[in-house]
Amino acid sequence: MRLNSKGQVTIPAELRRKYALEEGDEVEVVEVGNTLRIVRREGVQRRGKRLTGHMRGRATTSMSTDELMELFRGE
Repeated sequence: MRLNSKGQVTIPAELRRKYALEEGDEVEVVEVGNTLRIVRREGVQRRGKRLTGHMRGRATTSMSTDELMELFRGE
């Protein structure tokens, strides 16, 4: 990896997949002895949970879940 002018690096895709890192996830760079480690921030919700939490309770329809599923599936 190469450090860019802003001090950023790109984590290779294979490692992002292996450690389930997604866009928007928060990480920290921690110094351990003479080594830097990238670790996921603890207590931070994953992107999907943040999105569903943001959307929860915002629906403005009187349709039931079954009616919506029929609509989406084209049944």
